[in-house]
Order: sequence, then structure tokens, then C-alpha cells
Amino acid sequence: MPLTLVFDIIMKRLFAAIKIQPAPEFIKTLVQLSGELRHERIKWVDSNNIHLTLKFFGETDEKLIPGIKKALQDAASQSERFIIKIRRTGIFGSRYDPKVVWFGLDPDARMDRLAVNTFTELKIAGWEPDRQNFVPHLTIGRIKELKDKALFQQVIDKYRYVSIQEQEVSEIILYESILRKEGPLYVNLASFRLGA
Repeated sequence: MPLTLVFDIIMKRLFAAIKIQPAPEFIKTLVQLSGELRHERIKWVDSNNIHLTLKFFGETDEKLIPGIKKALQDAASQSERFIIKIRRTGIFGSRYDPKVVWFGLDPDARMDRLAVNTFTELKIAGWEPDRQNFVPHLTIGRIKELKDKALFQQVIDKYRYVSIQEQEVSEIILYESILRKEGPLYVNLASFRLGA
């Protein structure tokens, strides 16, 4: 009888990100914005899960995690701390068919350098860069359906240039995303200090 070897492949849904610690002004703005759009079908992101994605890996073989950790450690060690400035609100998709509501970040050379370092080290580790350019943003809502697109746009325009929060960034985090009916659970698998 032939011997059959069974290899268990354990997959984890992974992404690398900067964690945002929402300040009172952030929470206030998010509550006001979602309140004014409460009649629309928008899935708002839990404020505890707000983050700036550097790389989404998706379903990943657990055996690849050590290589990812090394790449993120190398990227972090080459990067400096910086201040994130969250200052505006916008959408992805067209005005007629918006898909995502986001808070935007002011441009910062050190943030861009961190992104480049991350993409470079991950490419060395075998991960191809994403096809889209790095556009720093915080997803705060995913639009399911809009009943009143004109009113929606008026509300977004009202918050377009609002100043929301500043935060020092000192680390990047490798997260596992566990999908649940009540919303995703993000588990911190490893943290990497900038400049360490």
C-alpha cells in the first residue's frame, strides 16, 4: 500500500499597517459624519480598527510569515518616526458611483520613504508590489447603496477640508484579519519599531 504524505497548509489573512489611535476629535468627526449619512447603506469601520495599510497580503501560507517579518523589520529599521496629519475627507469611485469614504493624510516624505522601504524589502522577499500607487488614506466606510447621491455629496463636501487628528508613528504592525459576522478582528502578530 503506497504511503501518502499529507501536508497541512495553514493560511492566514494578513496585512501590514500603521495603527491609528483615534483621538476624541477623530471619534467626534466620524460620529457626526456617519450620523448625517445614517439613512444611507454604509458599513462604517469600527474606530478600533482604523489603520493605514502598507501592504495587503491576503490569504497567506503560515510558512511565509518569517520572511514577511524579516522584510518588515528591515524596512522599519531603515525608516524614521514621523507625524501623521489626518486632515480631509473624500471618496473612492466616481461622484455618481462612490465605493469608499476615507480620511486623507497630508503628504510626508518620511511616510513615503517608509512605504518605499516596505515595498522594496517585500519585493526582495518575493512579494510583488501592488499595481496601484501608494495613496495614503484611512478607510472609514464602505458604501453598499445610496438613496440620495446629491445629499451624500453635500455631506462629504462639508467635511472635505476638516482637520481631524495628528499622531506620531513609531512602528508598523503585521496583522492577521479574522473575518467574523460582527466585523473583522485584527490580531497583532508582530510589531516593528521605526529606526530600531
